[in-house]
Amino acid sequence: MPENVTLYTNPQSRGRIARWMLEEVGAPYQVEVLEYGGSIKAPTYLKINPMGKVPAIVHGGQVVTECAAICAYLAETFPQAELAPLPDERASYYRWMFFAAGPLESAVTDFKVFEIEPDTEKQMMVGYGSYKAVLDNLSSWLKEHTYVAGERFTAADVYVGSQINWGVQFGTIEKRPEFVEYAQRVAARDAYRCATEKDDALMENA
Repeated sequence: MPENVTLYTNPQSRGRIARWMLEEVGAPYQVEVLEYGGSIKAPTYLKINPMGKVPAIVHGGQVVTECAAICAYLAETFPQAELAPLPDERASYYRWMFFAAGPLESAVTDFKVFEIEPDTEKQMMVGYGSYKAVLDNLSSWLKEHTYVAGERFTAADVYVGSQINWGVQFGTIEKRPEFVEYAQRVAARDAYRCATEKDDALMENA
């Protein structure tokens, strides 16, 4: 399969997560920056992602969308980066990556963006239960583990770390010590700093 990856993104989007992951695996890639209200809804891009959302990557003629999927795909496709889970890490790796993609993102969006909090009865009907339950669950894990899958950084930390780092910066996730420390730990990585610098430069030149 060809090594080059095309990243479709916007620096003011979740595309930052995908770029960070690309920097982590060291994959050669090219960037197509899409504009909100313009090229992101153009027919050429909608053929790649009919949702008209970023990020998306194209690799070897195949399309991958959704940040958690992109992180998992790149980790497996570029195994030399050693970011895919080891056998004893798989359960925690998949558990928390998809916990962040599902309950965490949904709870944060409902509670912090739309200011919706399900009552006790409706909490049984939503996957995340409540905003507090989600944060308590993740918090208890990070109090006992350096990284999502244990003591080693993996692709799950790119995704979960992005969610927590963004959340504590912008107030959508409580600044509990374990969240702040974890966010600082993952943001100290060279690949994170490199990806951030590239996206920040795009914003400055826009």
